Amino acid sequence: MHRLFVALSLPEIVADALTTLQYGVEGARWRPVENFHLTLAFIGETDRHGFDAAIDALSEIDAPSFELRLSGIGTFGDKKPHSLWAGADAAPALLHLQAKVETALRRAGFDLEKRKFKPHVTLAYLKGTTLHEAESYAAQHGLFSCGPFPVEDFHLYSSKLGNTTSVYEIEASYALSSSR
Repeated sequence: MHRLFVALSLPEIVADALTTLQYGVEGARWRPVENFHLTLAFIGETDRHGFDAAIDALSEIDAPSFELRLSGIGTFGDKKPHSLWAGADAAPALLHLQAKVETALRRAGFDLEKRKFKPHVTLAYLKGTTLHEAESYAAQHGLFSCGPFPVEDFHLYSSKLGNTTSVYEIEASYALSSSR
């Protein structure tokens, strides 16, 4: 079985900028720099047939390259925060790519989550962090901004659960067309 998701990788300089934010929150399990990514679609557990179907579906996507900027910090979990994230500007080209990925995977038979796409990079998972502490952290770092940086491809990742963190591996990469 394969646990799969589709995401954008981040340039090293962007990932390094995100690591400067990883401090000062009780109960935070900070994500390792090699795990930073921006998820376009979560596929979940699938067998070899599903793995091949995902590769084929994603290879049909034609979308232009674009520039992306990260900005702002937020939390997920209304009364009990469960993660901290850096936001990504919802640029039309990013939304277009995400919609194409989702459509291609649904047509290939995948039952994807129905929640609204909120472009972000997860910084930490939280356990026992108070709402006040999470909101204070987000307010303190709310002016964070990084980029713009070029996005020239997207990837199909596999995820293997480890003892302390998941290990992500790029299974296939897909180039975006030159927008110039």
